[in-house]
Amino acid sequence: MHVLTSVGWMTCAVALFALLAPALSGEAPWAVTAAHHLDTRLLAPLANASAATGIVLALATPWGLTLHRWVLAKFVITVVQLAAGIVLLSAALNTAAQTLDVTVPLVAGTALMATAIAFQAWLSVAKPGGRRGPRKPPTAPAWVFATAVIAPVLDIALGLALGFPSPLFALLAIALAAAARARAA
Repeated sequence: MHVLTSVGWMTCAVALFALLAPALSGEAPWAVTAAHHLDTRLLAPLANASAATGIVLALATPWGLTLHRWVLAKFVITVVQLAAGIVLLSAALNTAAQTLDVTVPLVAGTALMATAIAFQAWLSVAKPGGRRGPRKPPTAPAWVFATAVIAPVLDIALGLALGFPSPLFALLAIALAAAARARAA
């Protein structure tokens, strides 16, 4: 689920760039509306699910959230991306959808988002930096991993019912994984 949602998040970021770049010249006003729809209906739920499943995996496996520098780096990048995506990019995209005026920072932000996700994928493969802690905690019970798979599905259903993305079940899955890790330690 983490790989699928991460690839989906990066794909949506690249698609936003592909839609918004030509709209800079004002030639494709429909692309701004399409980008806004893509952001609210697909990118936001995938970003939430990717972040939540990644955090649950870190908490539920011996990798840990802070034991390995590369996992910690991915966590920090994810938090910054979510904050910037919600506060800056989504707000700018909402304005662009209303005015049909696309700015260079908005287009650059979408390219930066896709690049950051690609960098995180590289971190997952290369695993640079080594360990920070002396021991690895045990792997969490299977039900913790099941919550990471079920939570994004429930969040998407909830988001469809509410009309906006809602990571309620993802946050619950993170809390459960954190509690399981604390109990194991």
